[in-house]
Amino acid sequence: MRRAEPGLALHRVAVARGCLLLAFVALSARAAHLSVLDERGWNQGMRQIRTALSLPPERGTIFDRSGNELALTLEAPSVYALPSEVRDAGEAAKQLAPVLGLERSDLVARLSGRRSFRYLSRWVTPEQAARVEALGLPGVGILHEPRRTYPFGGLAAQLLGFANIDGQGVRGIEQQEDAWLRGEGRRLPVERDGSGHLLVSEAEEPWSTAGGDLVLTLDAAMQADAAAMLRDAVQQTGAQGGIVISMDPENGDVLALAEVPGFDPNQFREVPYSTTRSRAFLDALEPGSAMKAFLVASALERGAIDPDTWINCENGSFRVPGKTIRDVHPSGWMHPADILRVSSNIGAVKIALALGARDQYEMLRGFGFGASTGSGFPEESAGLLRPRQAWRPVDQATIAFGQGISVTPMQLAAATAALANGGEWVRPRLIAARRPPRGEWQPVPLDEPRRVLSSDTTRTVLAMLEGVATAQGTGRRAALREVAVAGKTGTAQKLDRATGRYSESRFVAWFIGVAPADAPRLAMVVALDEPRRPSHTGGAAAAPVFARVAAAQLARLGIHTEALIDAPPTAPRAPVVAAVEAEGPPTPPHSLPVASPPRAPAQRTQRLPEVARIGDRVLLPDLRGLSVAEVRQITAKHGLVVEFSGNGRAIAQEPPPGTVVAARGARIRVRFSASGGGRI
Repeated sequence: MRRAEPGLALHRVAVARGCLLLAFVALSARAAHLSVLDERGWNQGMRQIRTALSLPPERGTIFDRSGNELALTLEAPSVYALPSEVRDAGEAAKQLAPVLGLERSDLVARLSGRRSFRYLSRWVTPEQAARVEALGLPGVGILHEPRRTYPFGGLAAQLLGFANIDGQGVRGIEQQEDAWLRGEGRRLPVERDGSGHLLVSEAEEPWSTAGGDLVLTLDAAMQADAAAMLRDAVQQTGAQGGIVISMDPENGDVLALAEVPGFDPNQFREVPYSTTRSRAFLDALEPGSAMKAFLVASALERGAIDPDTWINCENGSFRVPGKTIRDVHPSGWMHPADILRVSSNIGAVKIALALGARDQYEMLRGFGFGASTGSGFPEESAGLLRPRQAWRPVDQATIAFGQGISVTPMQLAAATAALANGGEWVRPRLIAARRPPRGEWQPVPLDEPRRVLSSDTTRTVLAMLEGVATAQGTGRRAALREVAVAGKTGTAQKLDRATGRYSESRFVAWFIGVAPADAPRLAMVVALDEPRRPSHTGGAAAAPVFARVAAAQLARLGIHTEALIDAPPTAPRAPVVAAVEAEGPPTPPHSLPVASPPRAPAQRTQRLPEVARIGDRVLLPDLRGLSVAEVRQITAKHGLVVEFSGNGRAIAQEPPPGTVVAARGARIRVRFSASGGGRI
């Protein structure tokens, strides 16, 4: 019996060994199956040490026209967690909360669970990132990702917009050009070390997925000038805000677009979204008397009036069906230039009636009102211009002086640029050039202009608008030293929604202007929202902003001047005719109610311009506004040969004022308005 026991034990050991061997073979076969034949096992293992992160791509850079970086992308540290690797969520949250400035309970929720990856705080400061790394918490680490940065802070913020935390363009150019700037997203392969920290290995060159770059038409220096002067004006007038737009009238380039109040796009998460919109593109406002410039231009173009037409302004009160039109300062008979100079509502209404509703509407559409400018800016407003068929007589009358029509400041700037560009409307341009990643710059082609007015009409209108910026005009505070300014003021009452009536205390002060008027380089719009009395009018509030901004911007274009806001008044270029004694009633043109015309224009009291002599040459003076006899008197003294066209008042000359010509025998051409102007 005892001898059998060792044999039985050996048998048992052999069986055990066989079972263990079979188990080992089975496990090996299963492992081989999982690792070689079935990839699920392989993937399961690899997921425990390897993963991939989806990161937003590096956005392209936005430059101004001089190469200054307005928006660029930098690397910013973000704190992440692998909840499955966190040993004690409560303890980790306790240590992280004071570093990240987050609630402990919120961190506990983020650190708990079985998720593979979760952000705890994005775009932290380098100091915060260093403190988090120093804690050495398992499952918590730092990852660097792209962050949009705006080096100039709030400069042109409404125009630029911003990119959100996920790298998507929101508002402004960032939204408009998001597809170009954004590029393609990146997936980064990462591995975990023994402490659960991610080891990032970038497999691709950064430029391979980066977005393209842009050059804007904006000039950062001009923008800074406009923004600083606008802020000062808002503070001085007590306005709620303001806008300044400066354009190159020849090509539509937006050189400056300042808006107050602004915001810092670097801090977009701390700013209400509604305050980040660009009011220049999105807000439609009534333009007030600024519209009279386009009305007069339209009437001249369609032949409804000419520069010598006499218009009876009814001594301050004129009735149209549904409304009595009044002037702040009653006037009698005036020419169109005088109506613009003193901003007569009655004169504007009579010009509109002479023009007719159809032509008035068509010309407004031609100037771009009632439709988006097509600049491409996101959600750009079309303003409000009701269909002509919906107009009543009172609508036609009020639209003549800027009530019952709403325009965006950008629409108004484009229309002003058309006056300065020889009558051609050009689409506002924001993007000057694009560059793909590792590519060459590609200029953005200019759009074909659309003719609205003849060049003759625009020269006539600009000459008329120069009177607005003289001592006798409503825009005298817009004058510049030795640089002619053509402009128009506007004071628009805001609608009181509670009463449905126009407010007597809330206004938008406007000034539209062109400088220099005889060789335009800038077309500008200034708007101040609700400036306080007594500086609530376009002439008192907006015109000085134009003068200061225009002087600064012209200096950057090589034209040195200064604002003459406090300079002594100068004589107007054209004669001013007010109410005079009348004779028998004439036949009313266009069936308009008129009184009798003046017996004769008032005598000129201003001195004739003098011709400066330089040896055997002379410097041509400005002859506009003079009669044929006066031009003959000036030119005959120096032997100049003049070709006359028309016989009213001079409205254009070639060569232009300031040209040096030979004293004897030089030929100049002077065009005059048609003689015997009509009466309205």
